[in-house]
Amino acid sequence: MPDILSTGSSALLAFQRALSTISHNVANANTPGYTRQRVELAARPGQHYGFGFVGGGVQAQSVRRVIDDLAASRTLASAGELGRLSQLAASAQRLDAAFTSSATGIAAPLSNFFDAAQSVSANPSSPAARQGLIANAQALATRFRSLDTQAQSLDRENEQRLAAGVEDVNRLSAQIAQMNDAIARQTGAANGNPPNDLLDRRDELVRTLAGKIGVTTAMQDDGSLNVTTQGGQALVAGRQSQRLSLVADAYQPTRSHVMLAGDSAPLPDAMLGGELGGLMAFRRDVIDPARQQLGRLAAGLAQTFNAQHRLGVDQYGQPGSDFFTGVAPSVLAASTNAGSGAVAASIADPAALDGADIVMAFDGSAWRARDAGTGATLAMTGSGTAADPFRVGGLALTTSGGAVAGDTFLVRPTASAASQIGVATTDPARIAAASALRASAATGNTGSGVAGSVTIADPSDPRLRDPVTVAFTGPNTYSINGSGSYTYTPGSPIAANGWRFDLSGTPAAGDSFAVGPNDPRSGDNGNARALAGLGEAGLFGQGMQSLTQATAQLTSTIGSAARQADLALDAQQAIDTQIADERAAVSGVNLDEEAANLVRYQQAYQAAAQVISIANENFQTLLGAVHR
Repeated sequence: MPDILSTGSSALLAFQRALSTISHNVANANTPGYTRQRVELAARPGQHYGFGFVGGGVQAQSVRRVIDDLAASRTLASAGELGRLSQLAASAQRLDAAFTSSATGIAAPLSNFFDAAQSVSANPSSPAARQGLIANAQALATRFRSLDTQAQSLDRENEQRLAAGVEDVNRLSAQIAQMNDAIARQTGAANGNPPNDLLDRRDELVRTLAGKIGVTTAMQDDGSLNVTTQGGQALVAGRQSQRLSLVADAYQPTRSHVMLAGDSAPLPDAMLGGELGGLMAFRRDVIDPARQQLGRLAAGLAQTFNAQHRLGVDQYGQPGSDFFTGVAPSVLAASTNAGSGAVAASIADPAALDGADIVMAFDGSAWRARDAGTGATLAMTGSGTAADPFRVGGLALTTSGGAVAGDTFLVRPTASAASQIGVATTDPARIAAASALRASAATGNTGSGVAGSVTIADPSDPRLRDPVTVAFTGPNTYSINGSGSYTYTPGSPIAANGWRFDLSGTPAAGDSFAVGPNDPRSGDNGNARALAGLGEAGLFGQGMQSLTQATAQLTSTIGSAARQADLALDAQQAIDTQIADERAAVSGVNLDEEAANLVRYQQAYQAAAQVISIANENFQTLLGAVHR
């Protein structure tokens, strides 16, 4: 039955709880993840009298957090993206610093190398110029290997961070499952009233987990929270947590992929957000392309320079040998292969080489090639034999052994090329600066014809170095070694036995020109000129891109990736700050507001105490009247 005493007592208790809640808010104003709490007050049921209902006072129904669920969801999404971009940007900056710095990049030593080749072209007999070319070649090869070593070091560090991140995710998932258990039990024991401080601690754990892997959540009826990856794989289901593990890559055992324990396949990269997603993105989008393109430069330089160097002769009169040590693609067999097949690869056409990894797969009857990154089918010709190798993207591929259906091989055309390159020619006199052949006019010539440098068109021609006499039987006809009658067109080269040369001026009937091997220490610079020009010659992209342009593209690509990651990170940080401000506006503790509430409830508490005092006085008056 409502009366003034019970009404006042209910108010006193309700306002006492409100004051306790406000003091709790003030005490946790600076606690990370704390959500402001509020007492939910409701009128107690009244009592009906003949003239109407008389109120029964007030009661504190519950203490609840002041929270915006949509803002909380945006906070998780932002935490995942911020974690991903933070990791990606930090790693990309380190690679960018190595590849694009003038002190550590590849552009300066490559330029110095071709400047040294130009010096040999200008003075082919100079021992100093020749030694300078070898020294600069060694410095260039060292820089290639150094950059590749730094990239591999970052890759190994990336793996270590991946392992540490997986352990963090497992620890956080287990803690969230434990919090789910505690929250469900306390919610049940409290007749559905939420344990607010436990909810705050769980939310903070979930935000931390989102920064590690990127998550979505779903609230359950018992107060527990289910947590899944961005791809929908369960990490926490009620009071149970799922562990992540690392599984070795099928082709590269030193590399790992993230997998849910008990699953048969790794999680796709797209399902990983947070720091783990950033680590995978750095490996896939920055490290691998950087090593592929760096190796493409090394392979293209070695292949092209060696090919041209072999066309000349050194100071001993010997044909040029390889200037750089050879580089070769790497072929990795899948750990799941059941057959005994093998695949061998070599670079057949640097101009068609793009550096992208290729998967060779055997379906039981035929081989197929696909891009390892995109999965797109690649055009392939040939039969795979030594006489007729498969041709894919500038590579020659041969197969052997007994492959069975399902066997696959990862072909990495250039990923390891930068670590292989070295200088094979260490004797300055072995630099093949002179053209292998030279053309000279007979002393008795009466015309004005002058022979230019001899260019090797087919180095495999067996008669390449055979002496040849070109005799003009008329102003526009000539014979070769006394045989044949060939038409001479001014401006067109004279060709035979795998070589050709141009004539300037006008030869006369009876004029002759001798073509034969160059003399040792001739001082000829024909091949040196060709070597010096390789830096600007069309080499990649079907002859549309030079070594210098490819180097600029490499540094630009890595620098652009780092800048884009930085810009995206700055934008996400601004978004995250905005979301945090929105959350703080709703859920944060405002000390001025809490101070005002403290005064308001203090006054209400005092008023309720006065009601009880008046009730006591009235009761005493009643007792006094009865006593008399």
